[in-house]
Amino acid sequence: MHLEELVEEASRRIPPAENIGPQAARPMANLLLLAQDCPSSFDPSLYEPVLCLILQGRKQVSIGEQTLSFGPGECLLVSHALPVCSRITRAPYLALVLELDVAVIRELYDQVAESALDSDRARAAEMHRADPGLLDALRRYLALADSPTDAKVLGPLISKEIHYRLLVAPFGGMLRSLIRHDSNASAIARAIGHIRNDIRSPIAIPELARRVGMSASSFHKHFRAVTSTTPLQYQKELRLLEARRLLKAGGASVTAAALDVGYESPSQFSREYARKFGVPPSQACGVG
Repeated sequence: MHLEELVEEASRRIPPAENIGPQAARPMANLLLLAQDCPSSFDPSLYEPVLCLILQGRKQVSIGEQTLSFGPGECLLVSHALPVCSRITRAPYLALVLELDVAVIRELYDQVAESALDSDRARAAEMHRADPGLLDALRRYLALADSPTDAKVLGPLISKEIHYRLLVAPFGGMLRSLIRHDSNASAIARAIGHIRNDIRSPIAIPELARRVGMSASSFHKHFRAVTSTTPLQYQKELRLLEARRLLKAGGASVTAAALDVGYESPSQFSREYARKFGVPPSQACGVG
């Protein structure tokens, strides 16, 4: 019953469709509703730590060599910033996306540390069916959008409940690892932060591994285990996504965008851009 109530709550907050493209609404600061009336093609993007719950339709998400497909009542939990390629495979599509607050997760450490389940095989993107308790908490959180006062007072409490439910859920293993500063998941999160803070500079694996307290071999192993890709490939994905953003925003030539994200060869950039997005970068900005 909670899923049907969530569908109703979410549907009435989506603006009327003006075309067949995606529709979006943000009823709360960290809550996003997405809707679309037709299937979509693959779209590369960067997922920040989020919970994505499918209310209607179906979605496919590819992360490195990992491919996940989920539908109504199923959710995707993403613990680290990940380059992904996703598409809507069944419509009408309606999804609720909650941005995770790592600070809230770490506040819960003392309460859940002793009861944490084994998380050795956890990955940064896990799919699972949402249980009734999580659905009810999300429904109550979404309903707060009708009252700014309720949202201000009760929002932090329900948000903390949602984060707690994710931490102790069967698919919350990576979150449980993330809240431990000495864990591999936490080290990889710090490494990702270093890469994102300076995507233009070449990655020196030994130096980056040292900064997060790992050997180079251990760093490679755990980086791939968490992100399903290598540090170099991860950086390339970030560079291409940022270049596309610059080109679509206008004002940047292909050469300028290539240099701005760290490519030394515009021709290499153009080849890798076309390979990833299916079109040459000149089509994104209209200039050469």
